[in-house]
Amino acid sequence: MAQPVFDAHLHIVDSAFPLVENEGYLPGQFTVADYRKRTDELHVAGGAVVSGSFQAFDQGYLIAALKKLGPTFVGVTQIPVDTSDRQILELHEAGVRAVRFNVFRGGSASLGELDRLARRAHDLAGWHTELYIDAQKIDNDLARIITALPAVSIDHLGMTAGGLPTLLRLVERGVKVKATGFGRIKMDPATAIRAIMKVDPTALMVGTDLPSTRAERPFRNEDFQLIQQTLEAEGFAPDQVAAVFWGNAADFYLNVPPQ
Repeated sequence: MAQPVFDAHLHIVDSAFPLVENEGYLPGQFTVADYRKRTDELHVAGGAVVSGSFQAFDQGYLIAALKKLGPTFVGVTQIPVDTSDRQILELHEAGVRAVRFNVFRGGSASLGELDRLARRAHDLAGWHTELYIDAQKIDNDLARIITALPAVSIDHLGMTAGGLPTLLRLVERGVKVKATGFGRIKMDPATAIRAIMKVDPTALMVGTDLPSTRAERPFRNEDFQLIQQTLEAEGFAPDQVAAVFWGNAADFYLNVPPQ
């Protein structure tokens, strides 16, 4: 691909920092050097390093990775609800731009704490909220919480085909979606991409999900080709295609100033 890519969802796994078994799973190492080598042909010019369940609340790996990757890469972290205001602002200075709630695998704040922590992180540092969740499990109460938050994104196209109607209702209310993890979702990604773009072309962001921990298959470069071909077949203009690969995510992650 010749156009620049903002990789809105990647993981760095460095055994020099703490790792915690989640459901009996520990990932293999995938360092910044490994990531750069793997994405050498993809024209990645920025991205978001996302904390996984196996990293719990460790921030050391994330800060170290962001220093190596440079200023067009940001962090998406998991933090406990009792994280101090000072700690949130220090993480912001280190390049963190979002707080993640891993509802799908657990290990972060409960749903009852989601609203309070998400709002505090946004009020302090302008962070948005990211949800790893099966959209099929989003009930009316949680949907109201999500749509009332200042800024939200949902990982991996909402995970399942059964969750797509709920996901689209959230997109109508301003929620962003990552077209990521095609090797872990239970749906046709092209169908979801077309539906999201018809509701809001600014909502969709791409990502590799590397190193694709626990996915049935890892990311393939062809996944990006599928996204591009789907958009072009639907008649979206080149600037809209470019926005899906760069502009939508760059605006979401890089242009949110502290409050």
